[in-house]
Amino acid sequence: MQLSIIILNYNVRYFLEQCILSVQKAIQNLDAEIIVSDNNSSDDSCQMMKSLFPGVKLIENKENLGFPKGNNTAVEQATGKYICILNPDTVVAEDTFTKILNVFIGKPPLGVGGIGIIGCKLIDGTGNFLPESKRGIPTPWVAITKVFGLYKIADFFGKYYAQHLSENESGKVEILVGAFMLMERNLYNEIGGFDENCFMYSDDIDLSYMALQKGTSNYYFHETTVIHYKGESTVRDEKYIKHFQHAMQFFYKKHFKKSFAFDYFMKIGAVAFSVIKKNQSTETKKQINEYIVFSKHPLILNLSKKETLLSEFSQFKNDVNANIEIIFDTHSFSFCDIIHFMNTNKCKNLTFKNYNPKSNYIIGSNNSIDRGEVIHVKN
Repeated sequence: MQLSIIILNYNVRYFLEQCILSVQKAIQNLDAEIIVSDNNSSDDSCQMMKSLFPGVKLIENKENLGFPKGNNTAVEQATGKYICILNPDTVVAEDTFTKILNVFIGKPPLGVGGIGIIGCKLIDGTGNFLPESKRGIPTPWVAITKVFGLYKIADFFGKYYAQHLSENESGKVEILVGAFMLMERNLYNEIGGFDENCFMYSDDIDLSYMALQKGTSNYYFHETTVIHYKGESTVRDEKYIKHFQHAMQFFYKKHFKKSFAFDYFMKIGAVAFSVIKKNQSTETKKQINEYIVFSKHPLILNLSKKETLLSEFSQFKNDVNANIEIIFDTHSFSFCDIIHFMNTNKCKNLTFKNYNPKSNYIIGSNNSIDRGEVIHVKN
């Protein structure tokens, strides 16, 4: 088998369904498998999987194993030469896996040991680029520039988000994000997979760093884009703050010389950073003035405001004086075209959602911090 896609799920049933639908479209012409590892979800994720996707391998863990062990458990059952670690709150384009596999197959090796891990361009639910798509090693100095926002001032401080590359420029980077990581399964196994001593938040940094230690070069590939709703898989609460603190301390203690002064700084920085993120999640949701529904079929969703039905993207003209929510019928348009439209038309007055006519719900997110939204349509 060429490719195994590993999706670790915990209580995001509708986002998981959408993710798998997009992945199935993206692997139609590949020798690939999907493995879902469920971390003892209390929603009906597993029942949905058995009903809608009986051909997808489902691992039902009896407890929440955390991100590292939950993924490691799934990779143990993978048979693909390559594996992709993929978050359930993502939507891949139809060309994503084909394009990235061609980087491994068609390009000269990078670095001493060739390509290690490949990541791609990630956008949030509003079409905005997620800078964590490409990062540098968070050494103490780099961490300081991040925590205090110095990377926004000058490129000299820009290593945390690998600002030597623009979002639309492919190239070598050091750290990639765990929402999307594609690599050879042999490399993953040589590294030992995700370090199970870390519950979450530094696991992708650690895996990326360990790949570099093996002599490979990690790579950011901008020529395909994946939506990562992000806030859906992580609620910003007291537990988040504690896990974030633990993650930062874990990475530095594992890979860098211990410093009590630095540990103290990171505790203060982690708390401050997490509190800021938590406060940002309380932003008031915009009031929608109009819904624009893109569909090739007559479609009335019975939403609370005016609905305008358009059959082609070229028909769209933005009224910047109104807050508009755009809803895409995913049976009428490819995910690749939807993502391209979001990339091209992202704007402060626009939000985007996807409509799944088979399951009859609208899904999406208005920012990268809040949990996403699922609206069940009543026809």
